[in-house]
Amino acid sequence: MSPSIKKATQDHIPDIAPLLDAYRVFYNQPSDLPAAEEFLKARFTKQDSDLFLAYCEEKPAGFVQLYSSFSTVSLRPVYILNDLFVAPEFRKKGIGIALLKEAQEFCRKREFKGLALETAVDNPAQALYEKLGWEKDVHCFHYFWTAR
Repeated sequence: MSPSIKKATQDHIPDIAPLLDAYRVFYNQPSDLPAAEEFLKARFTKQDSDLFLAYCEEKPAGFVQLYSSFSTVSLRPVYILNDLFVAPEFRKKGIGIALLKEAQEFCRKREFKGLALETAVDNPAQALYEKLGWEKDVHCFHYFWTAR
């Protein structure tokens, strides 16, 4: 059964929040479902992200979250694919592919330059990204400064 993808609204928070919490736990953060719900409420209230939710067998199975930014060099908007998660019990069912394709199509329709993402060097999803036309940037380094 192929997944159904919906552009999420505030009404979807009860379905997304457990997935967001599991995503954070996957990245070694403590589980905090109320904080996940508040985070999602803020995203929808501020309208500062676009979130797509996948359902499989009528159950919430995964999500992708995009944040908009700009490329000054190309003078065009871009999306940062900040979050992609598929619940373990729904992996290997095409949900990640469906979410990535939905993000690509959304980007095209909005006439953005493209999508950027960062992933761990040992993330096996790299093969999936490359299969769907993503190119690994080998010409620059990524840096991050942490405010304390």
